[in-house]
Amino acid sequence: MYYLVVDDAIRKVEEKNFWNCDEGICVFKLSDWNEDNSLREKFGIWHRAEKIHFCKMETHMDFMFGTFRVPSKIKGKRDITFAMYITDKRVIILDDDGEAEEVVKKLVSGSLIRGYNLERFIYDFLLAFINEDLLFLEKIERDIAVIEEDVLDGRSEKFSYRMLYLKKLIARFYHYYIQLKVVGDELSANEADFFEEEDIQTFNMYTDKMDRLAQETQLLREYAMQVQDVYQAEIEIRQNDVMKVLTIVTTIFLPLTLIAGWYGMNFEHMPELKWQYSYPIVVTASVLIVIICLLVFKKKRFW
Repeated sequence: MYYLVVDDAIRKVEEKNFWNCDEGICVFKLSDWNEDNSLREKFGIWHRAEKIHFCKMETHMDFMFGTFRVPSKIKGKRDITFAMYITDKRVIILDDDGEAEEVVKKLVSGSLIRGYNLERFIYDFLLAFINEDLLFLEKIERDIAVIEEDVLDGRSEKFSYRMLYLKKLIARFYHYYIQLKVVGDELSANEADFFEEEDIQTFNMYTDKMDRLAQETQLLREYAMQVQDVYQAEIEIRQNDVMKVLTIVTTIFLPLTLIAGWYGMNFEHMPELKWQYSYPIVVTASVLIVIICLLVFKKKRFW
């Protein structure tokens, strides 16, 4: 697919018309680029795009090369991957899953600002992949808040599994934004001298956006850790409650155990064993001991 940036717009053109204008955009399959030597020869770029693992931007002598891996926001869905070459007058996008090409089509059909150029396209194209990320981060924050409410209400089933998933998701997007921030810094550095001064300011805006998103994810990481601490505190409180009950029961039955052990010795000359009122007196004493202990515990607010 070939596009030209002309008259403050992006227009799809045939290949034969593409080479007659200055600023152009191409979208190819990543596999076609690596396998077709003639395709790379047209652009004078012999560099092959390696397998995409993360986001980066490199400056070479005649071009800039970047790889991008956009984490999926839906569990079980594949990440979006694409690569990009930037030359003085060309942007080449390598895309195998079609997501990057869909973004280009949206930019083509959308309204553009006056004085639109290739550098602004790069900014808009990269920005399209993080346009709804603030809403996504807000959703994660709401999910953490729901987990926190469940913990405080005593409904902490599968807490570790739910929190581990969110923490891994937050960490992944945090690293993603840091990588994009580095990409923005590399574009702003303009070591190949492809961009004008006003265009560099645009890339600085992109870097600032990535920095703010990284800060938001960092706040979410801290919030998740706070909820983890709340959960641990709730567990300790419950354990303390259990130990308190066990302590109260043990304290109540300790004098009863002493009485039972005392009169269970069965010495021959224990007068109480043959006294007719011994049993009811021992029972009454035991009940009084239990009542007194409960009253003392109640007064001391042990329960």
